[in-house]
Amino acid sequence: MKLIIQIPCYNEAETLAIALGELPREVEGFDKVEWLIINDGSTDRTVEVAKECGVDYIVDFKHNQGLAKGFMAGLKECLKQGADVIVNTDADNQYEAKDIPKLVKPILDGKAEYVVGERPIAQTEHFSPAKKFLQKLGSWVVRKASKTNIPDAPSGFRAMSRDCAMELNVYNNYTYTLETIIQAGQKNMAITSVPIRTNEDLRPSRLLSSIPNYIKKSVVTIVRIFAVYQPFQFFMTIAAILFGLGFLLGLRYLYFYFSGDAGHIQSVILSGALMGMGVQTALIAFVADLLSVNRKLLEEQRVERMREKYNKEDK
Repeated sequence: MKLIIQIPCYNEAETLAIALGELPREVEGFDKVEWLIINDGSTDRTVEVAKECGVDYIVDFKHNQGLAKGFMAGLKECLKQGADVIVNTDADNQYEAKDIPKLVKPILDGKAEYVVGERPIAQTEHFSPAKKFLQKLGSWVVRKASKTNIPDAPSGFRAMSRDCAMELNVYNNYTYTLETIIQAGQKNMAITSVPIRTNEDLRPSRLLSSIPNYIKKSVVTIVRIFAVYQPFQFFMTIAAILFGLGFLLGLRYLYFYFSGDAGHIQSVILSGALMGMGVQTALIAFVADLLSVNRKLLEEQRVERMREKYNKEDK
């Protein structure tokens, strides 16, 4: 059994040595523990520091590709190198590395394929109120979309089995955290969470450059999640709102008409426009649902190709 611990990195020369210094080289249940970093176009000494610290594998991007692409590139390389279990953690040493055995235990016990580390958000003093609120909101949205019960969906400290890693695919360029949980839930993977500890901040969050920017990106991510993974429900909800508003305006016009007030033509026009938009959006809901079926079929083909490829490489 091989465990590979991967760390996405972007200009992490100042903190990477600290994070790597905490990582284990032995974990109960595994014959080998290896480290991998994803250098996401760093312009500092990140790669040199990684080599000095004895990292086994380096995925090297010449230009910054973003956290989501880095995460997926790391998974592919871990699979190529024969990982049975993959742990993802951060280069800023946010997560307590001593909790890795706890994180992988549900996978070793056969109780889960995907495990997410649950941070003590309420007790974490360096998390701002806005970040705590958005964490709760994002986790709630993910629970609704994925039908799972993961309390800390934005956590990047997670472990996954080999089969689980093959099933995951990220469309969002901002972050992988929310989307991969939804995929796991929709594919009926066994997913759970375990409480983990965190360390003090060594640097400001890269995802939280500013509160307005973080809110904007989080809202866009959440909306896209619903549109991609619950397209029928998403568009049909919009259709119902539009049609309902138009219908109410139509009733308003009829009320005034039968009361002897023959005006309010604007209400009739707006009512017809809104109801027409509602019907059109409902038709879009059906088309989006059909497209989601096609996406699922393509994902199944992608997984089959990956299994054939990596199983051959393992042999």
